[in-house]
Amino acid sequence: MAIDLINILMSGVFYASILFLVAAGLQVVFGVQKIFNLACGEFYAIGAYVGVVFVKVAQGIGLPPLFSLIPLVAAGLCLFFIGPLIERGLLKFVYERDETFQLLLTFAIVLMFEDVIRFIWGTSPQSTSELYLVYGQITWLGAVLPVYNLIVIASSLIIAGLIGYMLARTRFGRVIRATVDNRESSEALGINMKVVYAKVFTLGTVLGTLGGALVIPSTAAMTEMGVELIVMAFAVVVIGGLGSMKGAFFGAMVVGILRSIAIATYPELELLVIYLIVIGVLVFRPEGLFGGSQA
Repeated sequence: MAIDLINILMSGVFYASILFLVAAGLQVVFGVQKIFNLACGEFYAIGAYVGVVFVKVAQGIGLPPLFSLIPLVAAGLCLFFIGPLIERGLLKFVYERDETFQLLLTFAIVLMFEDVIRFIWGTSPQSTSELYLVYGQITWLGAVLPVYNLIVIASSLIIAGLIGYMLARTRFGRVIRATVDNRESSEALGINMKVVYAKVFTLGTVLGTLGGALVIPSTAAMTEMGVELIVMAFAVVVIGGLGSMKGAFFGAMVVGILRSIAIATYPELELLVIYLIVIGVLVFRPEGLFGGSQA
């Protein structure tokens, strides 16, 4: 019983680690630009597909399997250029528009990216499952845990720490906080909002593509994976609170662990349990556990 519980919890924490990366990107974009970016799920999907490509290229040039994490991370990071293209090419036209226009535009981006994925990779699932156990397994209290899961969990914690440090200790972090507090005053002080928005959206994009690249050894890249993740990311930000990085962390943990427990005990309740939590939060605490804006 204890062994099963450990496996369930660690599986949930692994999924929460991936979910946090995407939700953190969603939160930082909303916090600064006040746009709920539905396209975050498609950034995740693109990261997964490009991760498969990079792994196959690395295998083709003879990169040892133990270094397989390098092409995955490189795949997530190299897609940074998507952020400025979308932000400068599309989003800048809807900043002052009603939220409905923003949601419609980001949803249109979802549909466009889905077609791009189908055009390049087709509809067949892409997988690098042979990498999942390349780092081996460890036994903890009788439970057998893949080392790759622990690497991803540790990576997510490190990234969370780096984001916290950036926001609290760096000049760019101070600019972000100032922009969140008062955009007009920030502009009056000489802050170039175009540059800030482009950098923030690029950061959100990279967090999403990195999450997709890191998850791919444990699952298959599929065309619908982006839409599925949008639902989970929405649940995370509602539970944690819109614009709160701490909320993204705790919301991801709640969703990840509840999802893992539901799958292990009664798979039919996987989404229902999460939706019930979301409904409860919306009814009793609309701003979320750590947020300052109502969802």
